[in-house]
Amino acid sequence: MPLTEIDRLEVAVYTVPTDGPEADGTLRWDSTTAVVVHAYAAGAVGLGWTYSSPAAAAVITHNLRDVVVGRDTADVPGTLDAMTRACRNFGSRGLVAQAVSAVDIALWDLLGHLRDLPLSTMFGRCRDAVPIYGSGGFTNLDDDQLADQIRVWRAAGCAAMKIKIGQGWGSDTERDLARVRRLRELAGDTVELMVDANGGYSPGQARRVGAALDHLGVTWFEEPVSSDDTDGLAAVRGAVRCDVAAGEYIADRYDARRLAPVVDCLQLDGTRCGGYTGWLAAASIAAAHNLDVSAHCAPAVHVPVAAAIPRLRHLEYFIDHTRLEAELFDGVPVPSGGQLPVSTSRCGHGMSLAAAAEQYRQAA
Repeated sequence: MPLTEIDRLEVAVYTVPTDGPEADGTLRWDSTTAVVVHAYAAGAVGLGWTYSSPAAAAVITHNLRDVVVGRDTADVPGTLDAMTRACRNFGSRGLVAQAVSAVDIALWDLLGHLRDLPLSTMFGRCRDAVPIYGSGGFTNLDDDQLADQIRVWRAAGCAAMKIKIGQGWGSDTERDLARVRRLRELAGDTVELMVDANGGYSPGQARRVGAALDHLGVTWFEEPVSSDDTDGLAAVRGAVRCDVAAGEYIADRYDARRLAPVVDCLQLDGTRCGGYTGWLAAASIAAAHNLDVSAHCAPAVHVPVAAAIPRLRHLEYFIDHTRLEAELFDGVPVPSGGQLPVSTSRCGHGMSLAAAAEQYRQAA
């Protein structure tokens, strides 16, 4: 097959307001920003994005574009390495990893269009649909607002639901536990309960809260302490029955290798960990540790890779991202029976930028 070079790379920033102010245990926000990449070659175009700061777009424009343009479209893993190496002097994590991830996703989508194949065929496919769980439950929601989100998840068929706890860096654990009890009342007895502290507790707090969560029947305790504190994660994991999960900030396979020994399920986010290339590499490390993987947020992005690995637990159906993806993109998969379908008929990941997205575009 003759070499086909990448012709150009374009990036734009779209900011979509949330329905209202939102908060987790350690952060507040009122909008979500998507940094969207289009990659072009031989008349075809690929789409990728990450949820980040507009600064990630500047990284793509100033540090990645010249590295990517002119490379072979078929060598997506080699291009990922080239982008990472080009950013050596200012770090390969955080904003840089998010920028690299958006480009990698766009390049895989481009290759799918050039080969007239869906990514589910190119990556291989273990399943025809990907299980999801409902996620949101922000710490600032009242009972009526939480009930509204639960109705969305129930309509999608979610058998598991997750809320945020750790309010104010763990300053009100009684309220945290009261909200978990309220989730049980609103969701019903058959729904699996999950919580996310976003690293808001100290290790001692997390062990004490975890004991109460075990009593309440919670099965998933996400980031009970900071994911940078591997000793703390290990201590909490050894003290509770519920599964301890972390990994959403993993930037590469080395981060995955560091976290895998101290969690029960490794979370991976393709918009942060090197796109599809990095996600699959990190998933192989999880498999080597006999761990399941859970895809973090960005549900529309993750379907092709989530369908490709045997040890997948589920995909996070995060309420902010499901709203945004429906606003910005055409072809977004629609849930049914607690699963997102895997596209086998559309090229690449099967999505494109919607005309309605223009209202959210920021000035260059």
